[in-house]
Amino acid sequence: MNNKLKSEAFTIYLILGAMFIAALVASNLIFQKFFYWNPFGWFKFELSVGILPYPITFLITDVISEIYGKKKANQVVTAGIFASFFSMGIILLANYVPAIEHSPVNNELFSKVFGLSPIAVLASMLAYLLAQFLDIRIYHFWKQKTKGKHLWLRNNFSTFSSQFIDTLTVITLLCLFKVLPWNLFGTLLISGFLFKIIIALLDTPILYFLVYLFKKRFILKTGEEITLID
Repeated sequence: MNNKLKSEAFTIYLILGAMFIAALVASNLIFQKFFYWNPFGWFKFELSVGILPYPITFLITDVISEIYGKKKANQVVTAGIFASFFSMGIILLANYVPAIEHSPVNNELFSKVFGLSPIAVLASMLAYLLAQFLDIRIYHFWKQKTKGKHLWLRNNFSTFSSQFIDTLTVITLLCLFKVLPWNLFGTLLISGFLFKIIIALLDTPILYFLVYLFKKRFILKTGEEITLID
């Protein structure tokens, strides 16, 4: 691969990393709003809007795992951890600073919307650490077993396992921290996990398309990865 293609590959890696971090931080900031989703008519999902950008992070780590390798995927996950804790620090500072009399958002409203975010970030990060590293590990396990073939298998197997761990852990912690009542535990667990399974199945064609574009652009063979300078 020539220098021009290497530079392009690195730029794309940075963009994917930025999208990953943005989706992760956004999910931690907006989680307190809940909504219903009833696409099939027989089951009504009860979900936090924080779940909407979260599946994007798993799609991105799968793309990076497939094209750039396990090490680069883990680096993005680690960067996401630092970004989340950094954003939590900013929220704590903003919540501590008193609002002026004519502020459009007063202290009470700001605390109501963002005050629980640090707790959510802590719960989310513990779940996130388990889920993302598990996702990457399982993904590469199946990639080695299948010798780079059957992309759908490693994409869905890794996502199903990691998303269940993520959903179970974050809801358990939010209930323990009394952010959510325990009577919602079962509903949110089932709704969250089923929603993530549906999204994982829907994003499989997207993953295939993105991997196809990468392989065509950077002339990659089956199972071959782009090596970036650390």
